[in-house]
Amino acid sequence: MKILPLAICLAVLAGVPLTGASASEPANMEPERQERWNQIAQYLFGDRKVEPTETLIKLDAPKRAQDAALVPITLTMPEKNEIKSVYLVIDDNPAPFAAKFTFGPAADAGSVQLRVRVDTYTNVHAVAETKDGKLFETAAFVKASGGCSAPVAASDEKAMAGMGEMRMKFREDATAGKPVEATLMIRHPNFNGMQKNPITQYFTPPRYINKMSVSSGNAKVFDLEADISLSTNPVITFSFVPNGKEPLKVVASDTKDGHWEQGFDIPAAMN
Repeated sequence: MKILPLAICLAVLAGVPLTGASASEPANMEPERQERWNQIAQYLFGDRKVEPTETLIKLDAPKRAQDAALVPITLTMPEKNEIKSVYLVIDDNPAPFAAKFTFGPAADAGSVQLRVRVDTYTNVHAVAETKDGKLFETAAFVKASGGCSAPVAASDEKAMAGMGEMRMKFREDATAGKPVEATLMIRHPNFNGMQKNPITQYFTPPRYINKMSVSSGNAKVFDLEADISLSTNPVITFSFVPNGKEPLKVVASDTKDGHWEQGFDIPAAMN
């Protein structure tokens, strides 16, 4: 799977404005936005056809973000047993590719929630890949500005304190033999290279989580590939089928070779 680094993104989108939309934006930007999406889809998926859908994947995003650095996104897959993986693409972010979830046998792939940075008014696309290799997409328009350059904390050192610490919260009404909803919280500044250190005023070098794996015992729940759009201190909500009494294990790594692992015991009532 091709991930769009910043330099390649700018080349892919050459000739297409990356500035934010505003009240002065032309009334009909849809042709330009469609052309931008076509270019991104061709880069990510090559000649594979990406068909629109209203049933295989649904995308819930705020029409206007309250905080452009913490935009909540929910991906829902009503026909979850047909889904192999899902992609999240933020068309007008400096690097449009945001995340890819690849589900394993322990996943309940009905929905995934996460938080992302949105840099400007943009279409957000969700693409579902079915188990037979077909691609289906849906989109939502989000009004936001400045999410990628928003400062993380009072200083880089403070932002990096406790980096890699994890917490897991299980939904309390889960019952044995049923899929369990869990929310993972991992501490990480996810510097993307566009934020300035508030003290030195120099740009902070990029360092962000780019890989994550969650397993229930020896059964994979999902693998995550991510890029610069994942929010600071990522929060991801997902569902899984417990593998007996085995703990839920999370492995995460970042672009500076940071590596963290942690196991979480599943409450007995959920086994």
